[in-house]
Amino acid sequence: MKRALAFLSVLLIALCALYFGQRRPQSTTVSPSAVLAMAADAQRDLTRAPMRLTRLSDQEEIRIGNELAAQYSVPSASLSPSERGLENYLRQVGSTVSKRAHRKLPYSFHLLPNRSLINAFALPGGHVYVGEGLLDLMSSEDQLAFILAHEIEHIDHYHCGERVQVEVRLRKLKLGMVGSLFQLPIEVWEAGYSKNEELEADREGMRLAVIAGYSPYGAVSLFQTFDKLHAEYVIHAQTPEQELSQLAVQSLVGYFRSHPLTSERLAQAENLIAQERWQELKTEKPFHLEYQVRNGKFVDH
Repeated sequence: MKRALAFLSVLLIALCALYFGQRRPQSTTVSPSAVLAMAADAQRDLTRAPMRLTRLSDQEEIRIGNELAAQYSVPSASLSPSERGLENYLRQVGSTVSKRAHRKLPYSFHLLPNRSLINAFALPGGHVYVGEGLLDLMSSEDQLAFILAHEIEHIDHYHCGERVQVEVRLRKLKLGMVGSLFQLPIEVWEAGYSKNEELEADREGMRLAVIAGYSPYGAVSLFQTFDKLHAEYVIHAQTPEQELSQLAVQSLVGYFRSHPLTSERLAQAENLIAQERWQELKTEKPFHLEYQVRNGKFVDH
């Protein structure tokens, strides 16, 4: 009797599974790409797991960031008046945004005076760098606020701290040894992060920018600019000398390779605007750069 009841129970479960399986509107396709994506996600999570258990303290992260910044930063004295104006603008907008960041770190903002560098990156502890080529693409302060907020979120969510831990382990360096971090090239930070981490920095960066008083459409308009550039100069790239140098095109290619598809980032931004009901926050502030030159020298004001 018990065997018969067990058999009937199994049979009933199987029939229910078959019935609901047939009623599903879409079926899940197993493909090599899906398996590879799952393996990549698992590898990423396994790599990050021990980093969470041995996470750097804020003080140690700040020390490491300062040591790296001493290697990468360009002295203000070597900047032209217009470049100093740009860096001052970065610091002004960055200060407004970083005040609302979750982690209270000594955030600082730096210009990399290279018009072929269309990228931005952050270091552990609070240093944020923006290439002059990326600023050339911007038409609103809200776009700049989003980029800075995106990089702040890489710091805020420990992406940068975990990156330095992984690189130190792979290169067999010692964090406590003065000068050991000089072996980390700047490309380590320009390379971007995993797809999930980049999309997380986009989402939280938009939220941070909005809290700081900026429009979420700064992200949308910037992604639309990226999408246009990708179509015109990266996919076709027949006459880049018309507006961009070949180096700038190469920088764009590197940026798109290290970040998720622009269409995916744009879709996420639009969905977040709808979800948070930010549709009325459409007005963007113009990209407003102010600087004075007296006797050929930049004058802060």
